Amino acid sequence: MRNQRQVVDYALQRRAVLAEYYSGRVSTLDVCDATPYLLRAARFHGTPSPTACPVCRETALTNVAWVYGDELRHAAGSARAPEELDRMANRFSEFTVYVVEVCRSCGWNHLVKSYVLGTGAPNPPSRRTAGQ
Repeated sequence: MRNQRQVVDYALQRRAVLAEYYSGRVSTLDVCDATPYLLRAARFHGTPSPTACPVCRETALTNVAWVYGDELRHAAGSARAPEELDRMANRFSEFTVYVVEVCRSCGWNHLVKSYVLGTGAPNPPSRRTAGQ
């Protein structure tokens, strides 16, 4: 992405969850809990990652980008492919992208990073009056 802002990396949180899992304090059922909706989004909108799944260690992970923002209206809360994110970044002033890694085999999923995209231009003022 060419204009990512306010990037937050969740690698430390991921490492802590995996440490809990490897030590046996957390079960596989607790960390491999991807919903069918997330698995479907990974299949159709995800991008392959070179990283192997840290739980099953068999399958490569898939990264899924979820978009949220007031300006997106009906598209908010949906998974989007990278080329769609580029188009949206040129069309909307600001929205947040959450990237989740998903193992399509065992169901491992974790938030990898979040960032803000968009033109950065302020939204035009609303033409609504106080009585509306």
